[in-house]
Amino acid sequence: MQKSTNSDTSVETLNSTRQGTGAVQMRIKNANSHHDRLSQSKSMILTDVGKVIEPVSQIPQNPNMVEKEGYLQKAKIADGGKKLRKNWSTSWIVLSSRKIEFYKESKQQALSNVKTGHKPESVDLCGAHIEWAKEKSSRKNVFQITTVSGNEFLLQSDIDFIILDWFHAIKNAIDRLPKDPSGSSRNLELFKIQRSSSTELLSHYDNDTKEQKPEHRKSLMFRLHHSASDTSDKNRVKSRLKKFITRRPSLKTLQEKGLIKDQIFGSHLHTVCERENSTVPRFVKQCIEAVEKRGLDVDGIYRVSGNLATIQKLRFIVNQEEKLNLDDSQWEDIHVVTGALKMFFRELPEPLFPYSFFERFVEAIKKQDYNTRIETIKSLVQKLPPPNRDTMKILFGHLTKIVAKASKNLMSTQSLGIVFGPTLLRAQDEMGNMAVHMVYQNQIAELMLSEYNKIFGSEED
Repeated sequence: MQKSTNSDTSVETLNSTRQGTGAVQMRIKNANSHHDRLSQSKSMILTDVGKVIEPVSQIPQNPNMVEKEGYLQKAKIADGGKKLRKNWSTSWIVLSSRKIEFYKESKQQALSNVKTGHKPESVDLCGAHIEWAKEKSSRKNVFQITTVSGNEFLLQSDIDFIILDWFHAIKNAIDRLPKDPSGSSRNLELFKIQRSSSTELLSHYDNDTKEQKPEHRKSLMFRLHHSASDTSDKNRVKSRLKKFITRRPSLKTLQEKGLIKDQIFGSHLHTVCERENSTVPRFVKQCIEAVEKRGLDVDGIYRVSGNLATIQKLRFIVNQEEKLNLDDSQWEDIHVVTGALKMFFRELPEPLFPYSFFERFVEAIKKQDYNTRIETIKSLVQKLPPPNRDTMKILFGHLTKIVAKASKNLMSTQSLGIVFGPTLLRAQDEMGNMAVHMVYQNQIAELMLSEYNKIFGSEED
C-alpha cells in the first residue's frame, strides 16, 4: 500500500513537472513572438515624407571593425575645399566599415600611437566619392577619395593588384553606407537605441522628425530671403556703376585738373614736343647729357642692360614729375639711363623713322652706288617732320661720340646699328619679311652713323 502511494506521488510530480515545463515553453514562445513583432515594427518605420528607412539589421554591427590595412602612398590635395600642395608620403592605412585612418610609416608606430592616445588622421567615408585620377599625378595607379567636407586624398601603389584590391575595398565600404550624411546619422542613432522597446523607439523618432520641421522651414525662409537680398544688392551696384560711368569726367577734364598728368613714355613724339614747345624731347636731351658726362668710356654702353626695376622706377618718375635729376645717386648706374632712353624710343606709337618713310629708306639703302645711297638718305631725312629730324640728328650725333671711344667701350658702328636699328626703324606690318627688314634696319643705322657729317652736315643747326 505504501508502494502504491509513492508511485502515485511520483506520477503527480512528473505530471506537474511536465505541466510546468509546458508553461515555461509557452511563455518563451509568447516572448519570442512578441520580440518578432517588435523587430517588425522597428524595421518598417515611415518618415514624415513617406519614405521607408532601411532595416536596422543592415547597419554594420561594429563600425570600428577593421576590414583592411596596409601600406600605401598618400597625398592630401585639399582640406575643406582649399587646395593644398601635393606631398606624397608612405602611410599605414586602416579601413573600417565607415572610415579610413592614416598612420605614420610603420605598423608598430601605428599601434603605439593607439596606445598613447594619439589620434590618427581619419576620413569619414559616408557620402564620399572614389574615382581613378590619372590626370592628378604622373605616378601610375592613383585614385582619389573626396569627402563631403571637401577633403581630397590621393592613394597610390606601384603594384597593380594591391591598388586594385584597395580601390574595390574602399568602394564597397562607401556603397554600403548611406549617401546622405544626415540620413546616416539618423540610422546610427537608431542603431544605438535598437535595444529599447518599440514604443520608446517610435516616440523618440517621431519627436526628432517633429523638431526638425521648424528648422527646415527657417532654413528655407533664410535661403529665400538671403537670395532675394543678394539680387537687390547686385541691382543696386549695377545702378551705381551706370550712374558713375555716365557722370564720369572726360580725360581732358582730369588732365586740366591735374589728376591725370601727360605721359612722356608711350606718347607720340610730336605730342611731347608740342607740350614742351621744342623739337627734341627734354628727357632725350637729359639722357644724352648724362651718358656723355659719365658713360662714354663704359664697356658695352647701350648694349648692356640695366636693372629693369630701376628703369621702370625712372620711367614712372619721368611720367609723373616735371623735374628730373639724373645726377642723383639712385641713377648712378649709367646702364639704367641708357636703358630708359632705349625704352622711350621703343614705346613710341610711331617710331623715330615714321612708317610712311620706311619703304623709302629701305629702297635707298638698296641702291648700288654708295654716293647715291648717301644722297637719297640725306634727302629723306630733310623731308622728315621737324621733331623726327631734329631728334634724329641729336641722337646720331651722340652715337658718333660713342663710336669715337670704341677702343674703350667696345661699341663699334655695327654694334650700335644692331642695338638701335630695330628700335628706331620698323615696318608698320612687322609680320612680313622680318629677317630681311632687320638687315636693312641695321644697315641704315650704320650708314647714318658712319656718314653722319654728310647726311646732317649741311642742315642748319
